[in-house]
Amino acid sequence: MTKPMIKIHNIATDEVELREMNDAEYAQWEANNTEAAQRQAQAEAKTAQKAALLERLGLTQEEFNTLTA
Repeated sequence: MTKPMIKIHNIATDEVELREMNDAEYAQWEANNTEAAQRQAQAEAKTAQKAALLERLGLTQEEFNTLTA
């Protein structure tokens, strides 16, 4: 498997370097992706919990917004 590429642009010289990530960069990239996926899953779970609560209360999101405005 090839690793993602990194593009480094030196503005002073206008040189562009394109290379594969090294092991440390790749490990950090994977950790960042895992963390982002966890945050996304937490946000989706929170949204589902909120929807379930509104359903138990028999309210739509618009009705809830009207009540809390």
